[in-house]
Amino acid sequence: MNKAPKSRSLLLLLVPVAMMLQTACLEAQTGRNAKADAQLVRPLPKENEKDRMNAWTVGLAGGLLEGAPIRLAAEMARVVDDGADLHLLPIVTRGATDNLNALLYLRGVDTAIINSDALEEYKVQAPQIRSRITYLLNLFPSELHIFVRPEITSLQDLVGKRVNFNTLGTAAAYSGPLIFSRLGIDVDKTFIPHQVALEQMRKGEMSAVVFITSKPVDAFVKGRWEAGFKFLPIHYDKKFEDYYLPATLDANEYPNLIKQGERVSTIAVPTALVAFNWPLRSNRYQRVARLVDYLFSRIDRLQAPGFDPKWQSINLAASVPGLTRFPAAQEWLDRKARSVQARP
Repeated sequence: MNKAPKSRSLLLLLVPVAMMLQTACLEAQTGRNAKADAQLVRPLPKENEKDRMNAWTVGLAGGLLEGAPIRLAAEMARVVDDGADLHLLPIVTRGATDNLNALLYLRGVDTAIINSDALEEYKVQAPQIRSRITYLLNLFPSELHIFVRPEITSLQDLVGKRVNFNTLGTAAAYSGPLIFSRLGIDVDKTFIPHQVALEQMRKGEMSAVVFITSKPVDAFVKGRWEAGFKFLPIHYDKKFEDYYLPATLDANEYPNLIKQGERVSTIAVPTALVAFNWPLRSNRYQRVARLVDYLFSRIDRLQAPGFDPKWQSINLAASVPGLTRFPAAQEWLDRKARSVQARP
């Protein structure tokens, strides 16, 4: 009769002891885990180290992830990297047409890759834009390709017709309508992927597509087109002198579309590496000046196999219409010229 009460009493005595042991084990395990976690957590850099890293970081607005400018930005970052002494940070944006906005208004952006005619948008809202932006390097020209169906024989034939300018955020979607406006050609503009528009052209649903990119374009080199599909010529004149350059398309680049020995005149939109016009003695100016020194001195590395072929055609001294050169870039070119002249 008394056994059950004794068992219950013994159990009541053991419960607190078990709880104490469990708590002790838990505290020990927690201590071990905290110690292990502490070993895994990387200590934060000291304040002076953080300052040193940030002092030589240069933000570069590159554009859309699928575009050529961000690829060039990433390749530049690889070549100029020097740890805490220079860190070029490519930034994905809404597109090359938005990069100038990022340079003007986004914190941490020191440089950007832009199309030269992006300045057109700021004529009214920022009349002094050309004094606020300087260029480091003319990266490459993006040639205008106006590709049309057989029944289209002139620009005037495109009036009121469906013409595709690629997707919004691309160079064609921004510069194409600007150029057509200067030409006085009012078309039914569409902004769909070019590969879709090209198929519509084959069916007669689209009259033309406008590419603005470096030649040659794979769609025209590898594609098979019926007789009569062609590029329309654009003549360079005063209406294009502010932002554009003269260019040509020839048979070596497009043997299936241009007869041997013939050329199609067109214009090109310079794609440029630009910087904000920082005060000469400012920290931001010194960052960009160091980037210039590293980039110009190592340009041969970018022209080696494994990098974009566009680097091989780059001329460091090439100018950009509508802009003045960043002072440190001009100084580097002047020093280089003097050293060449001084050689026996």
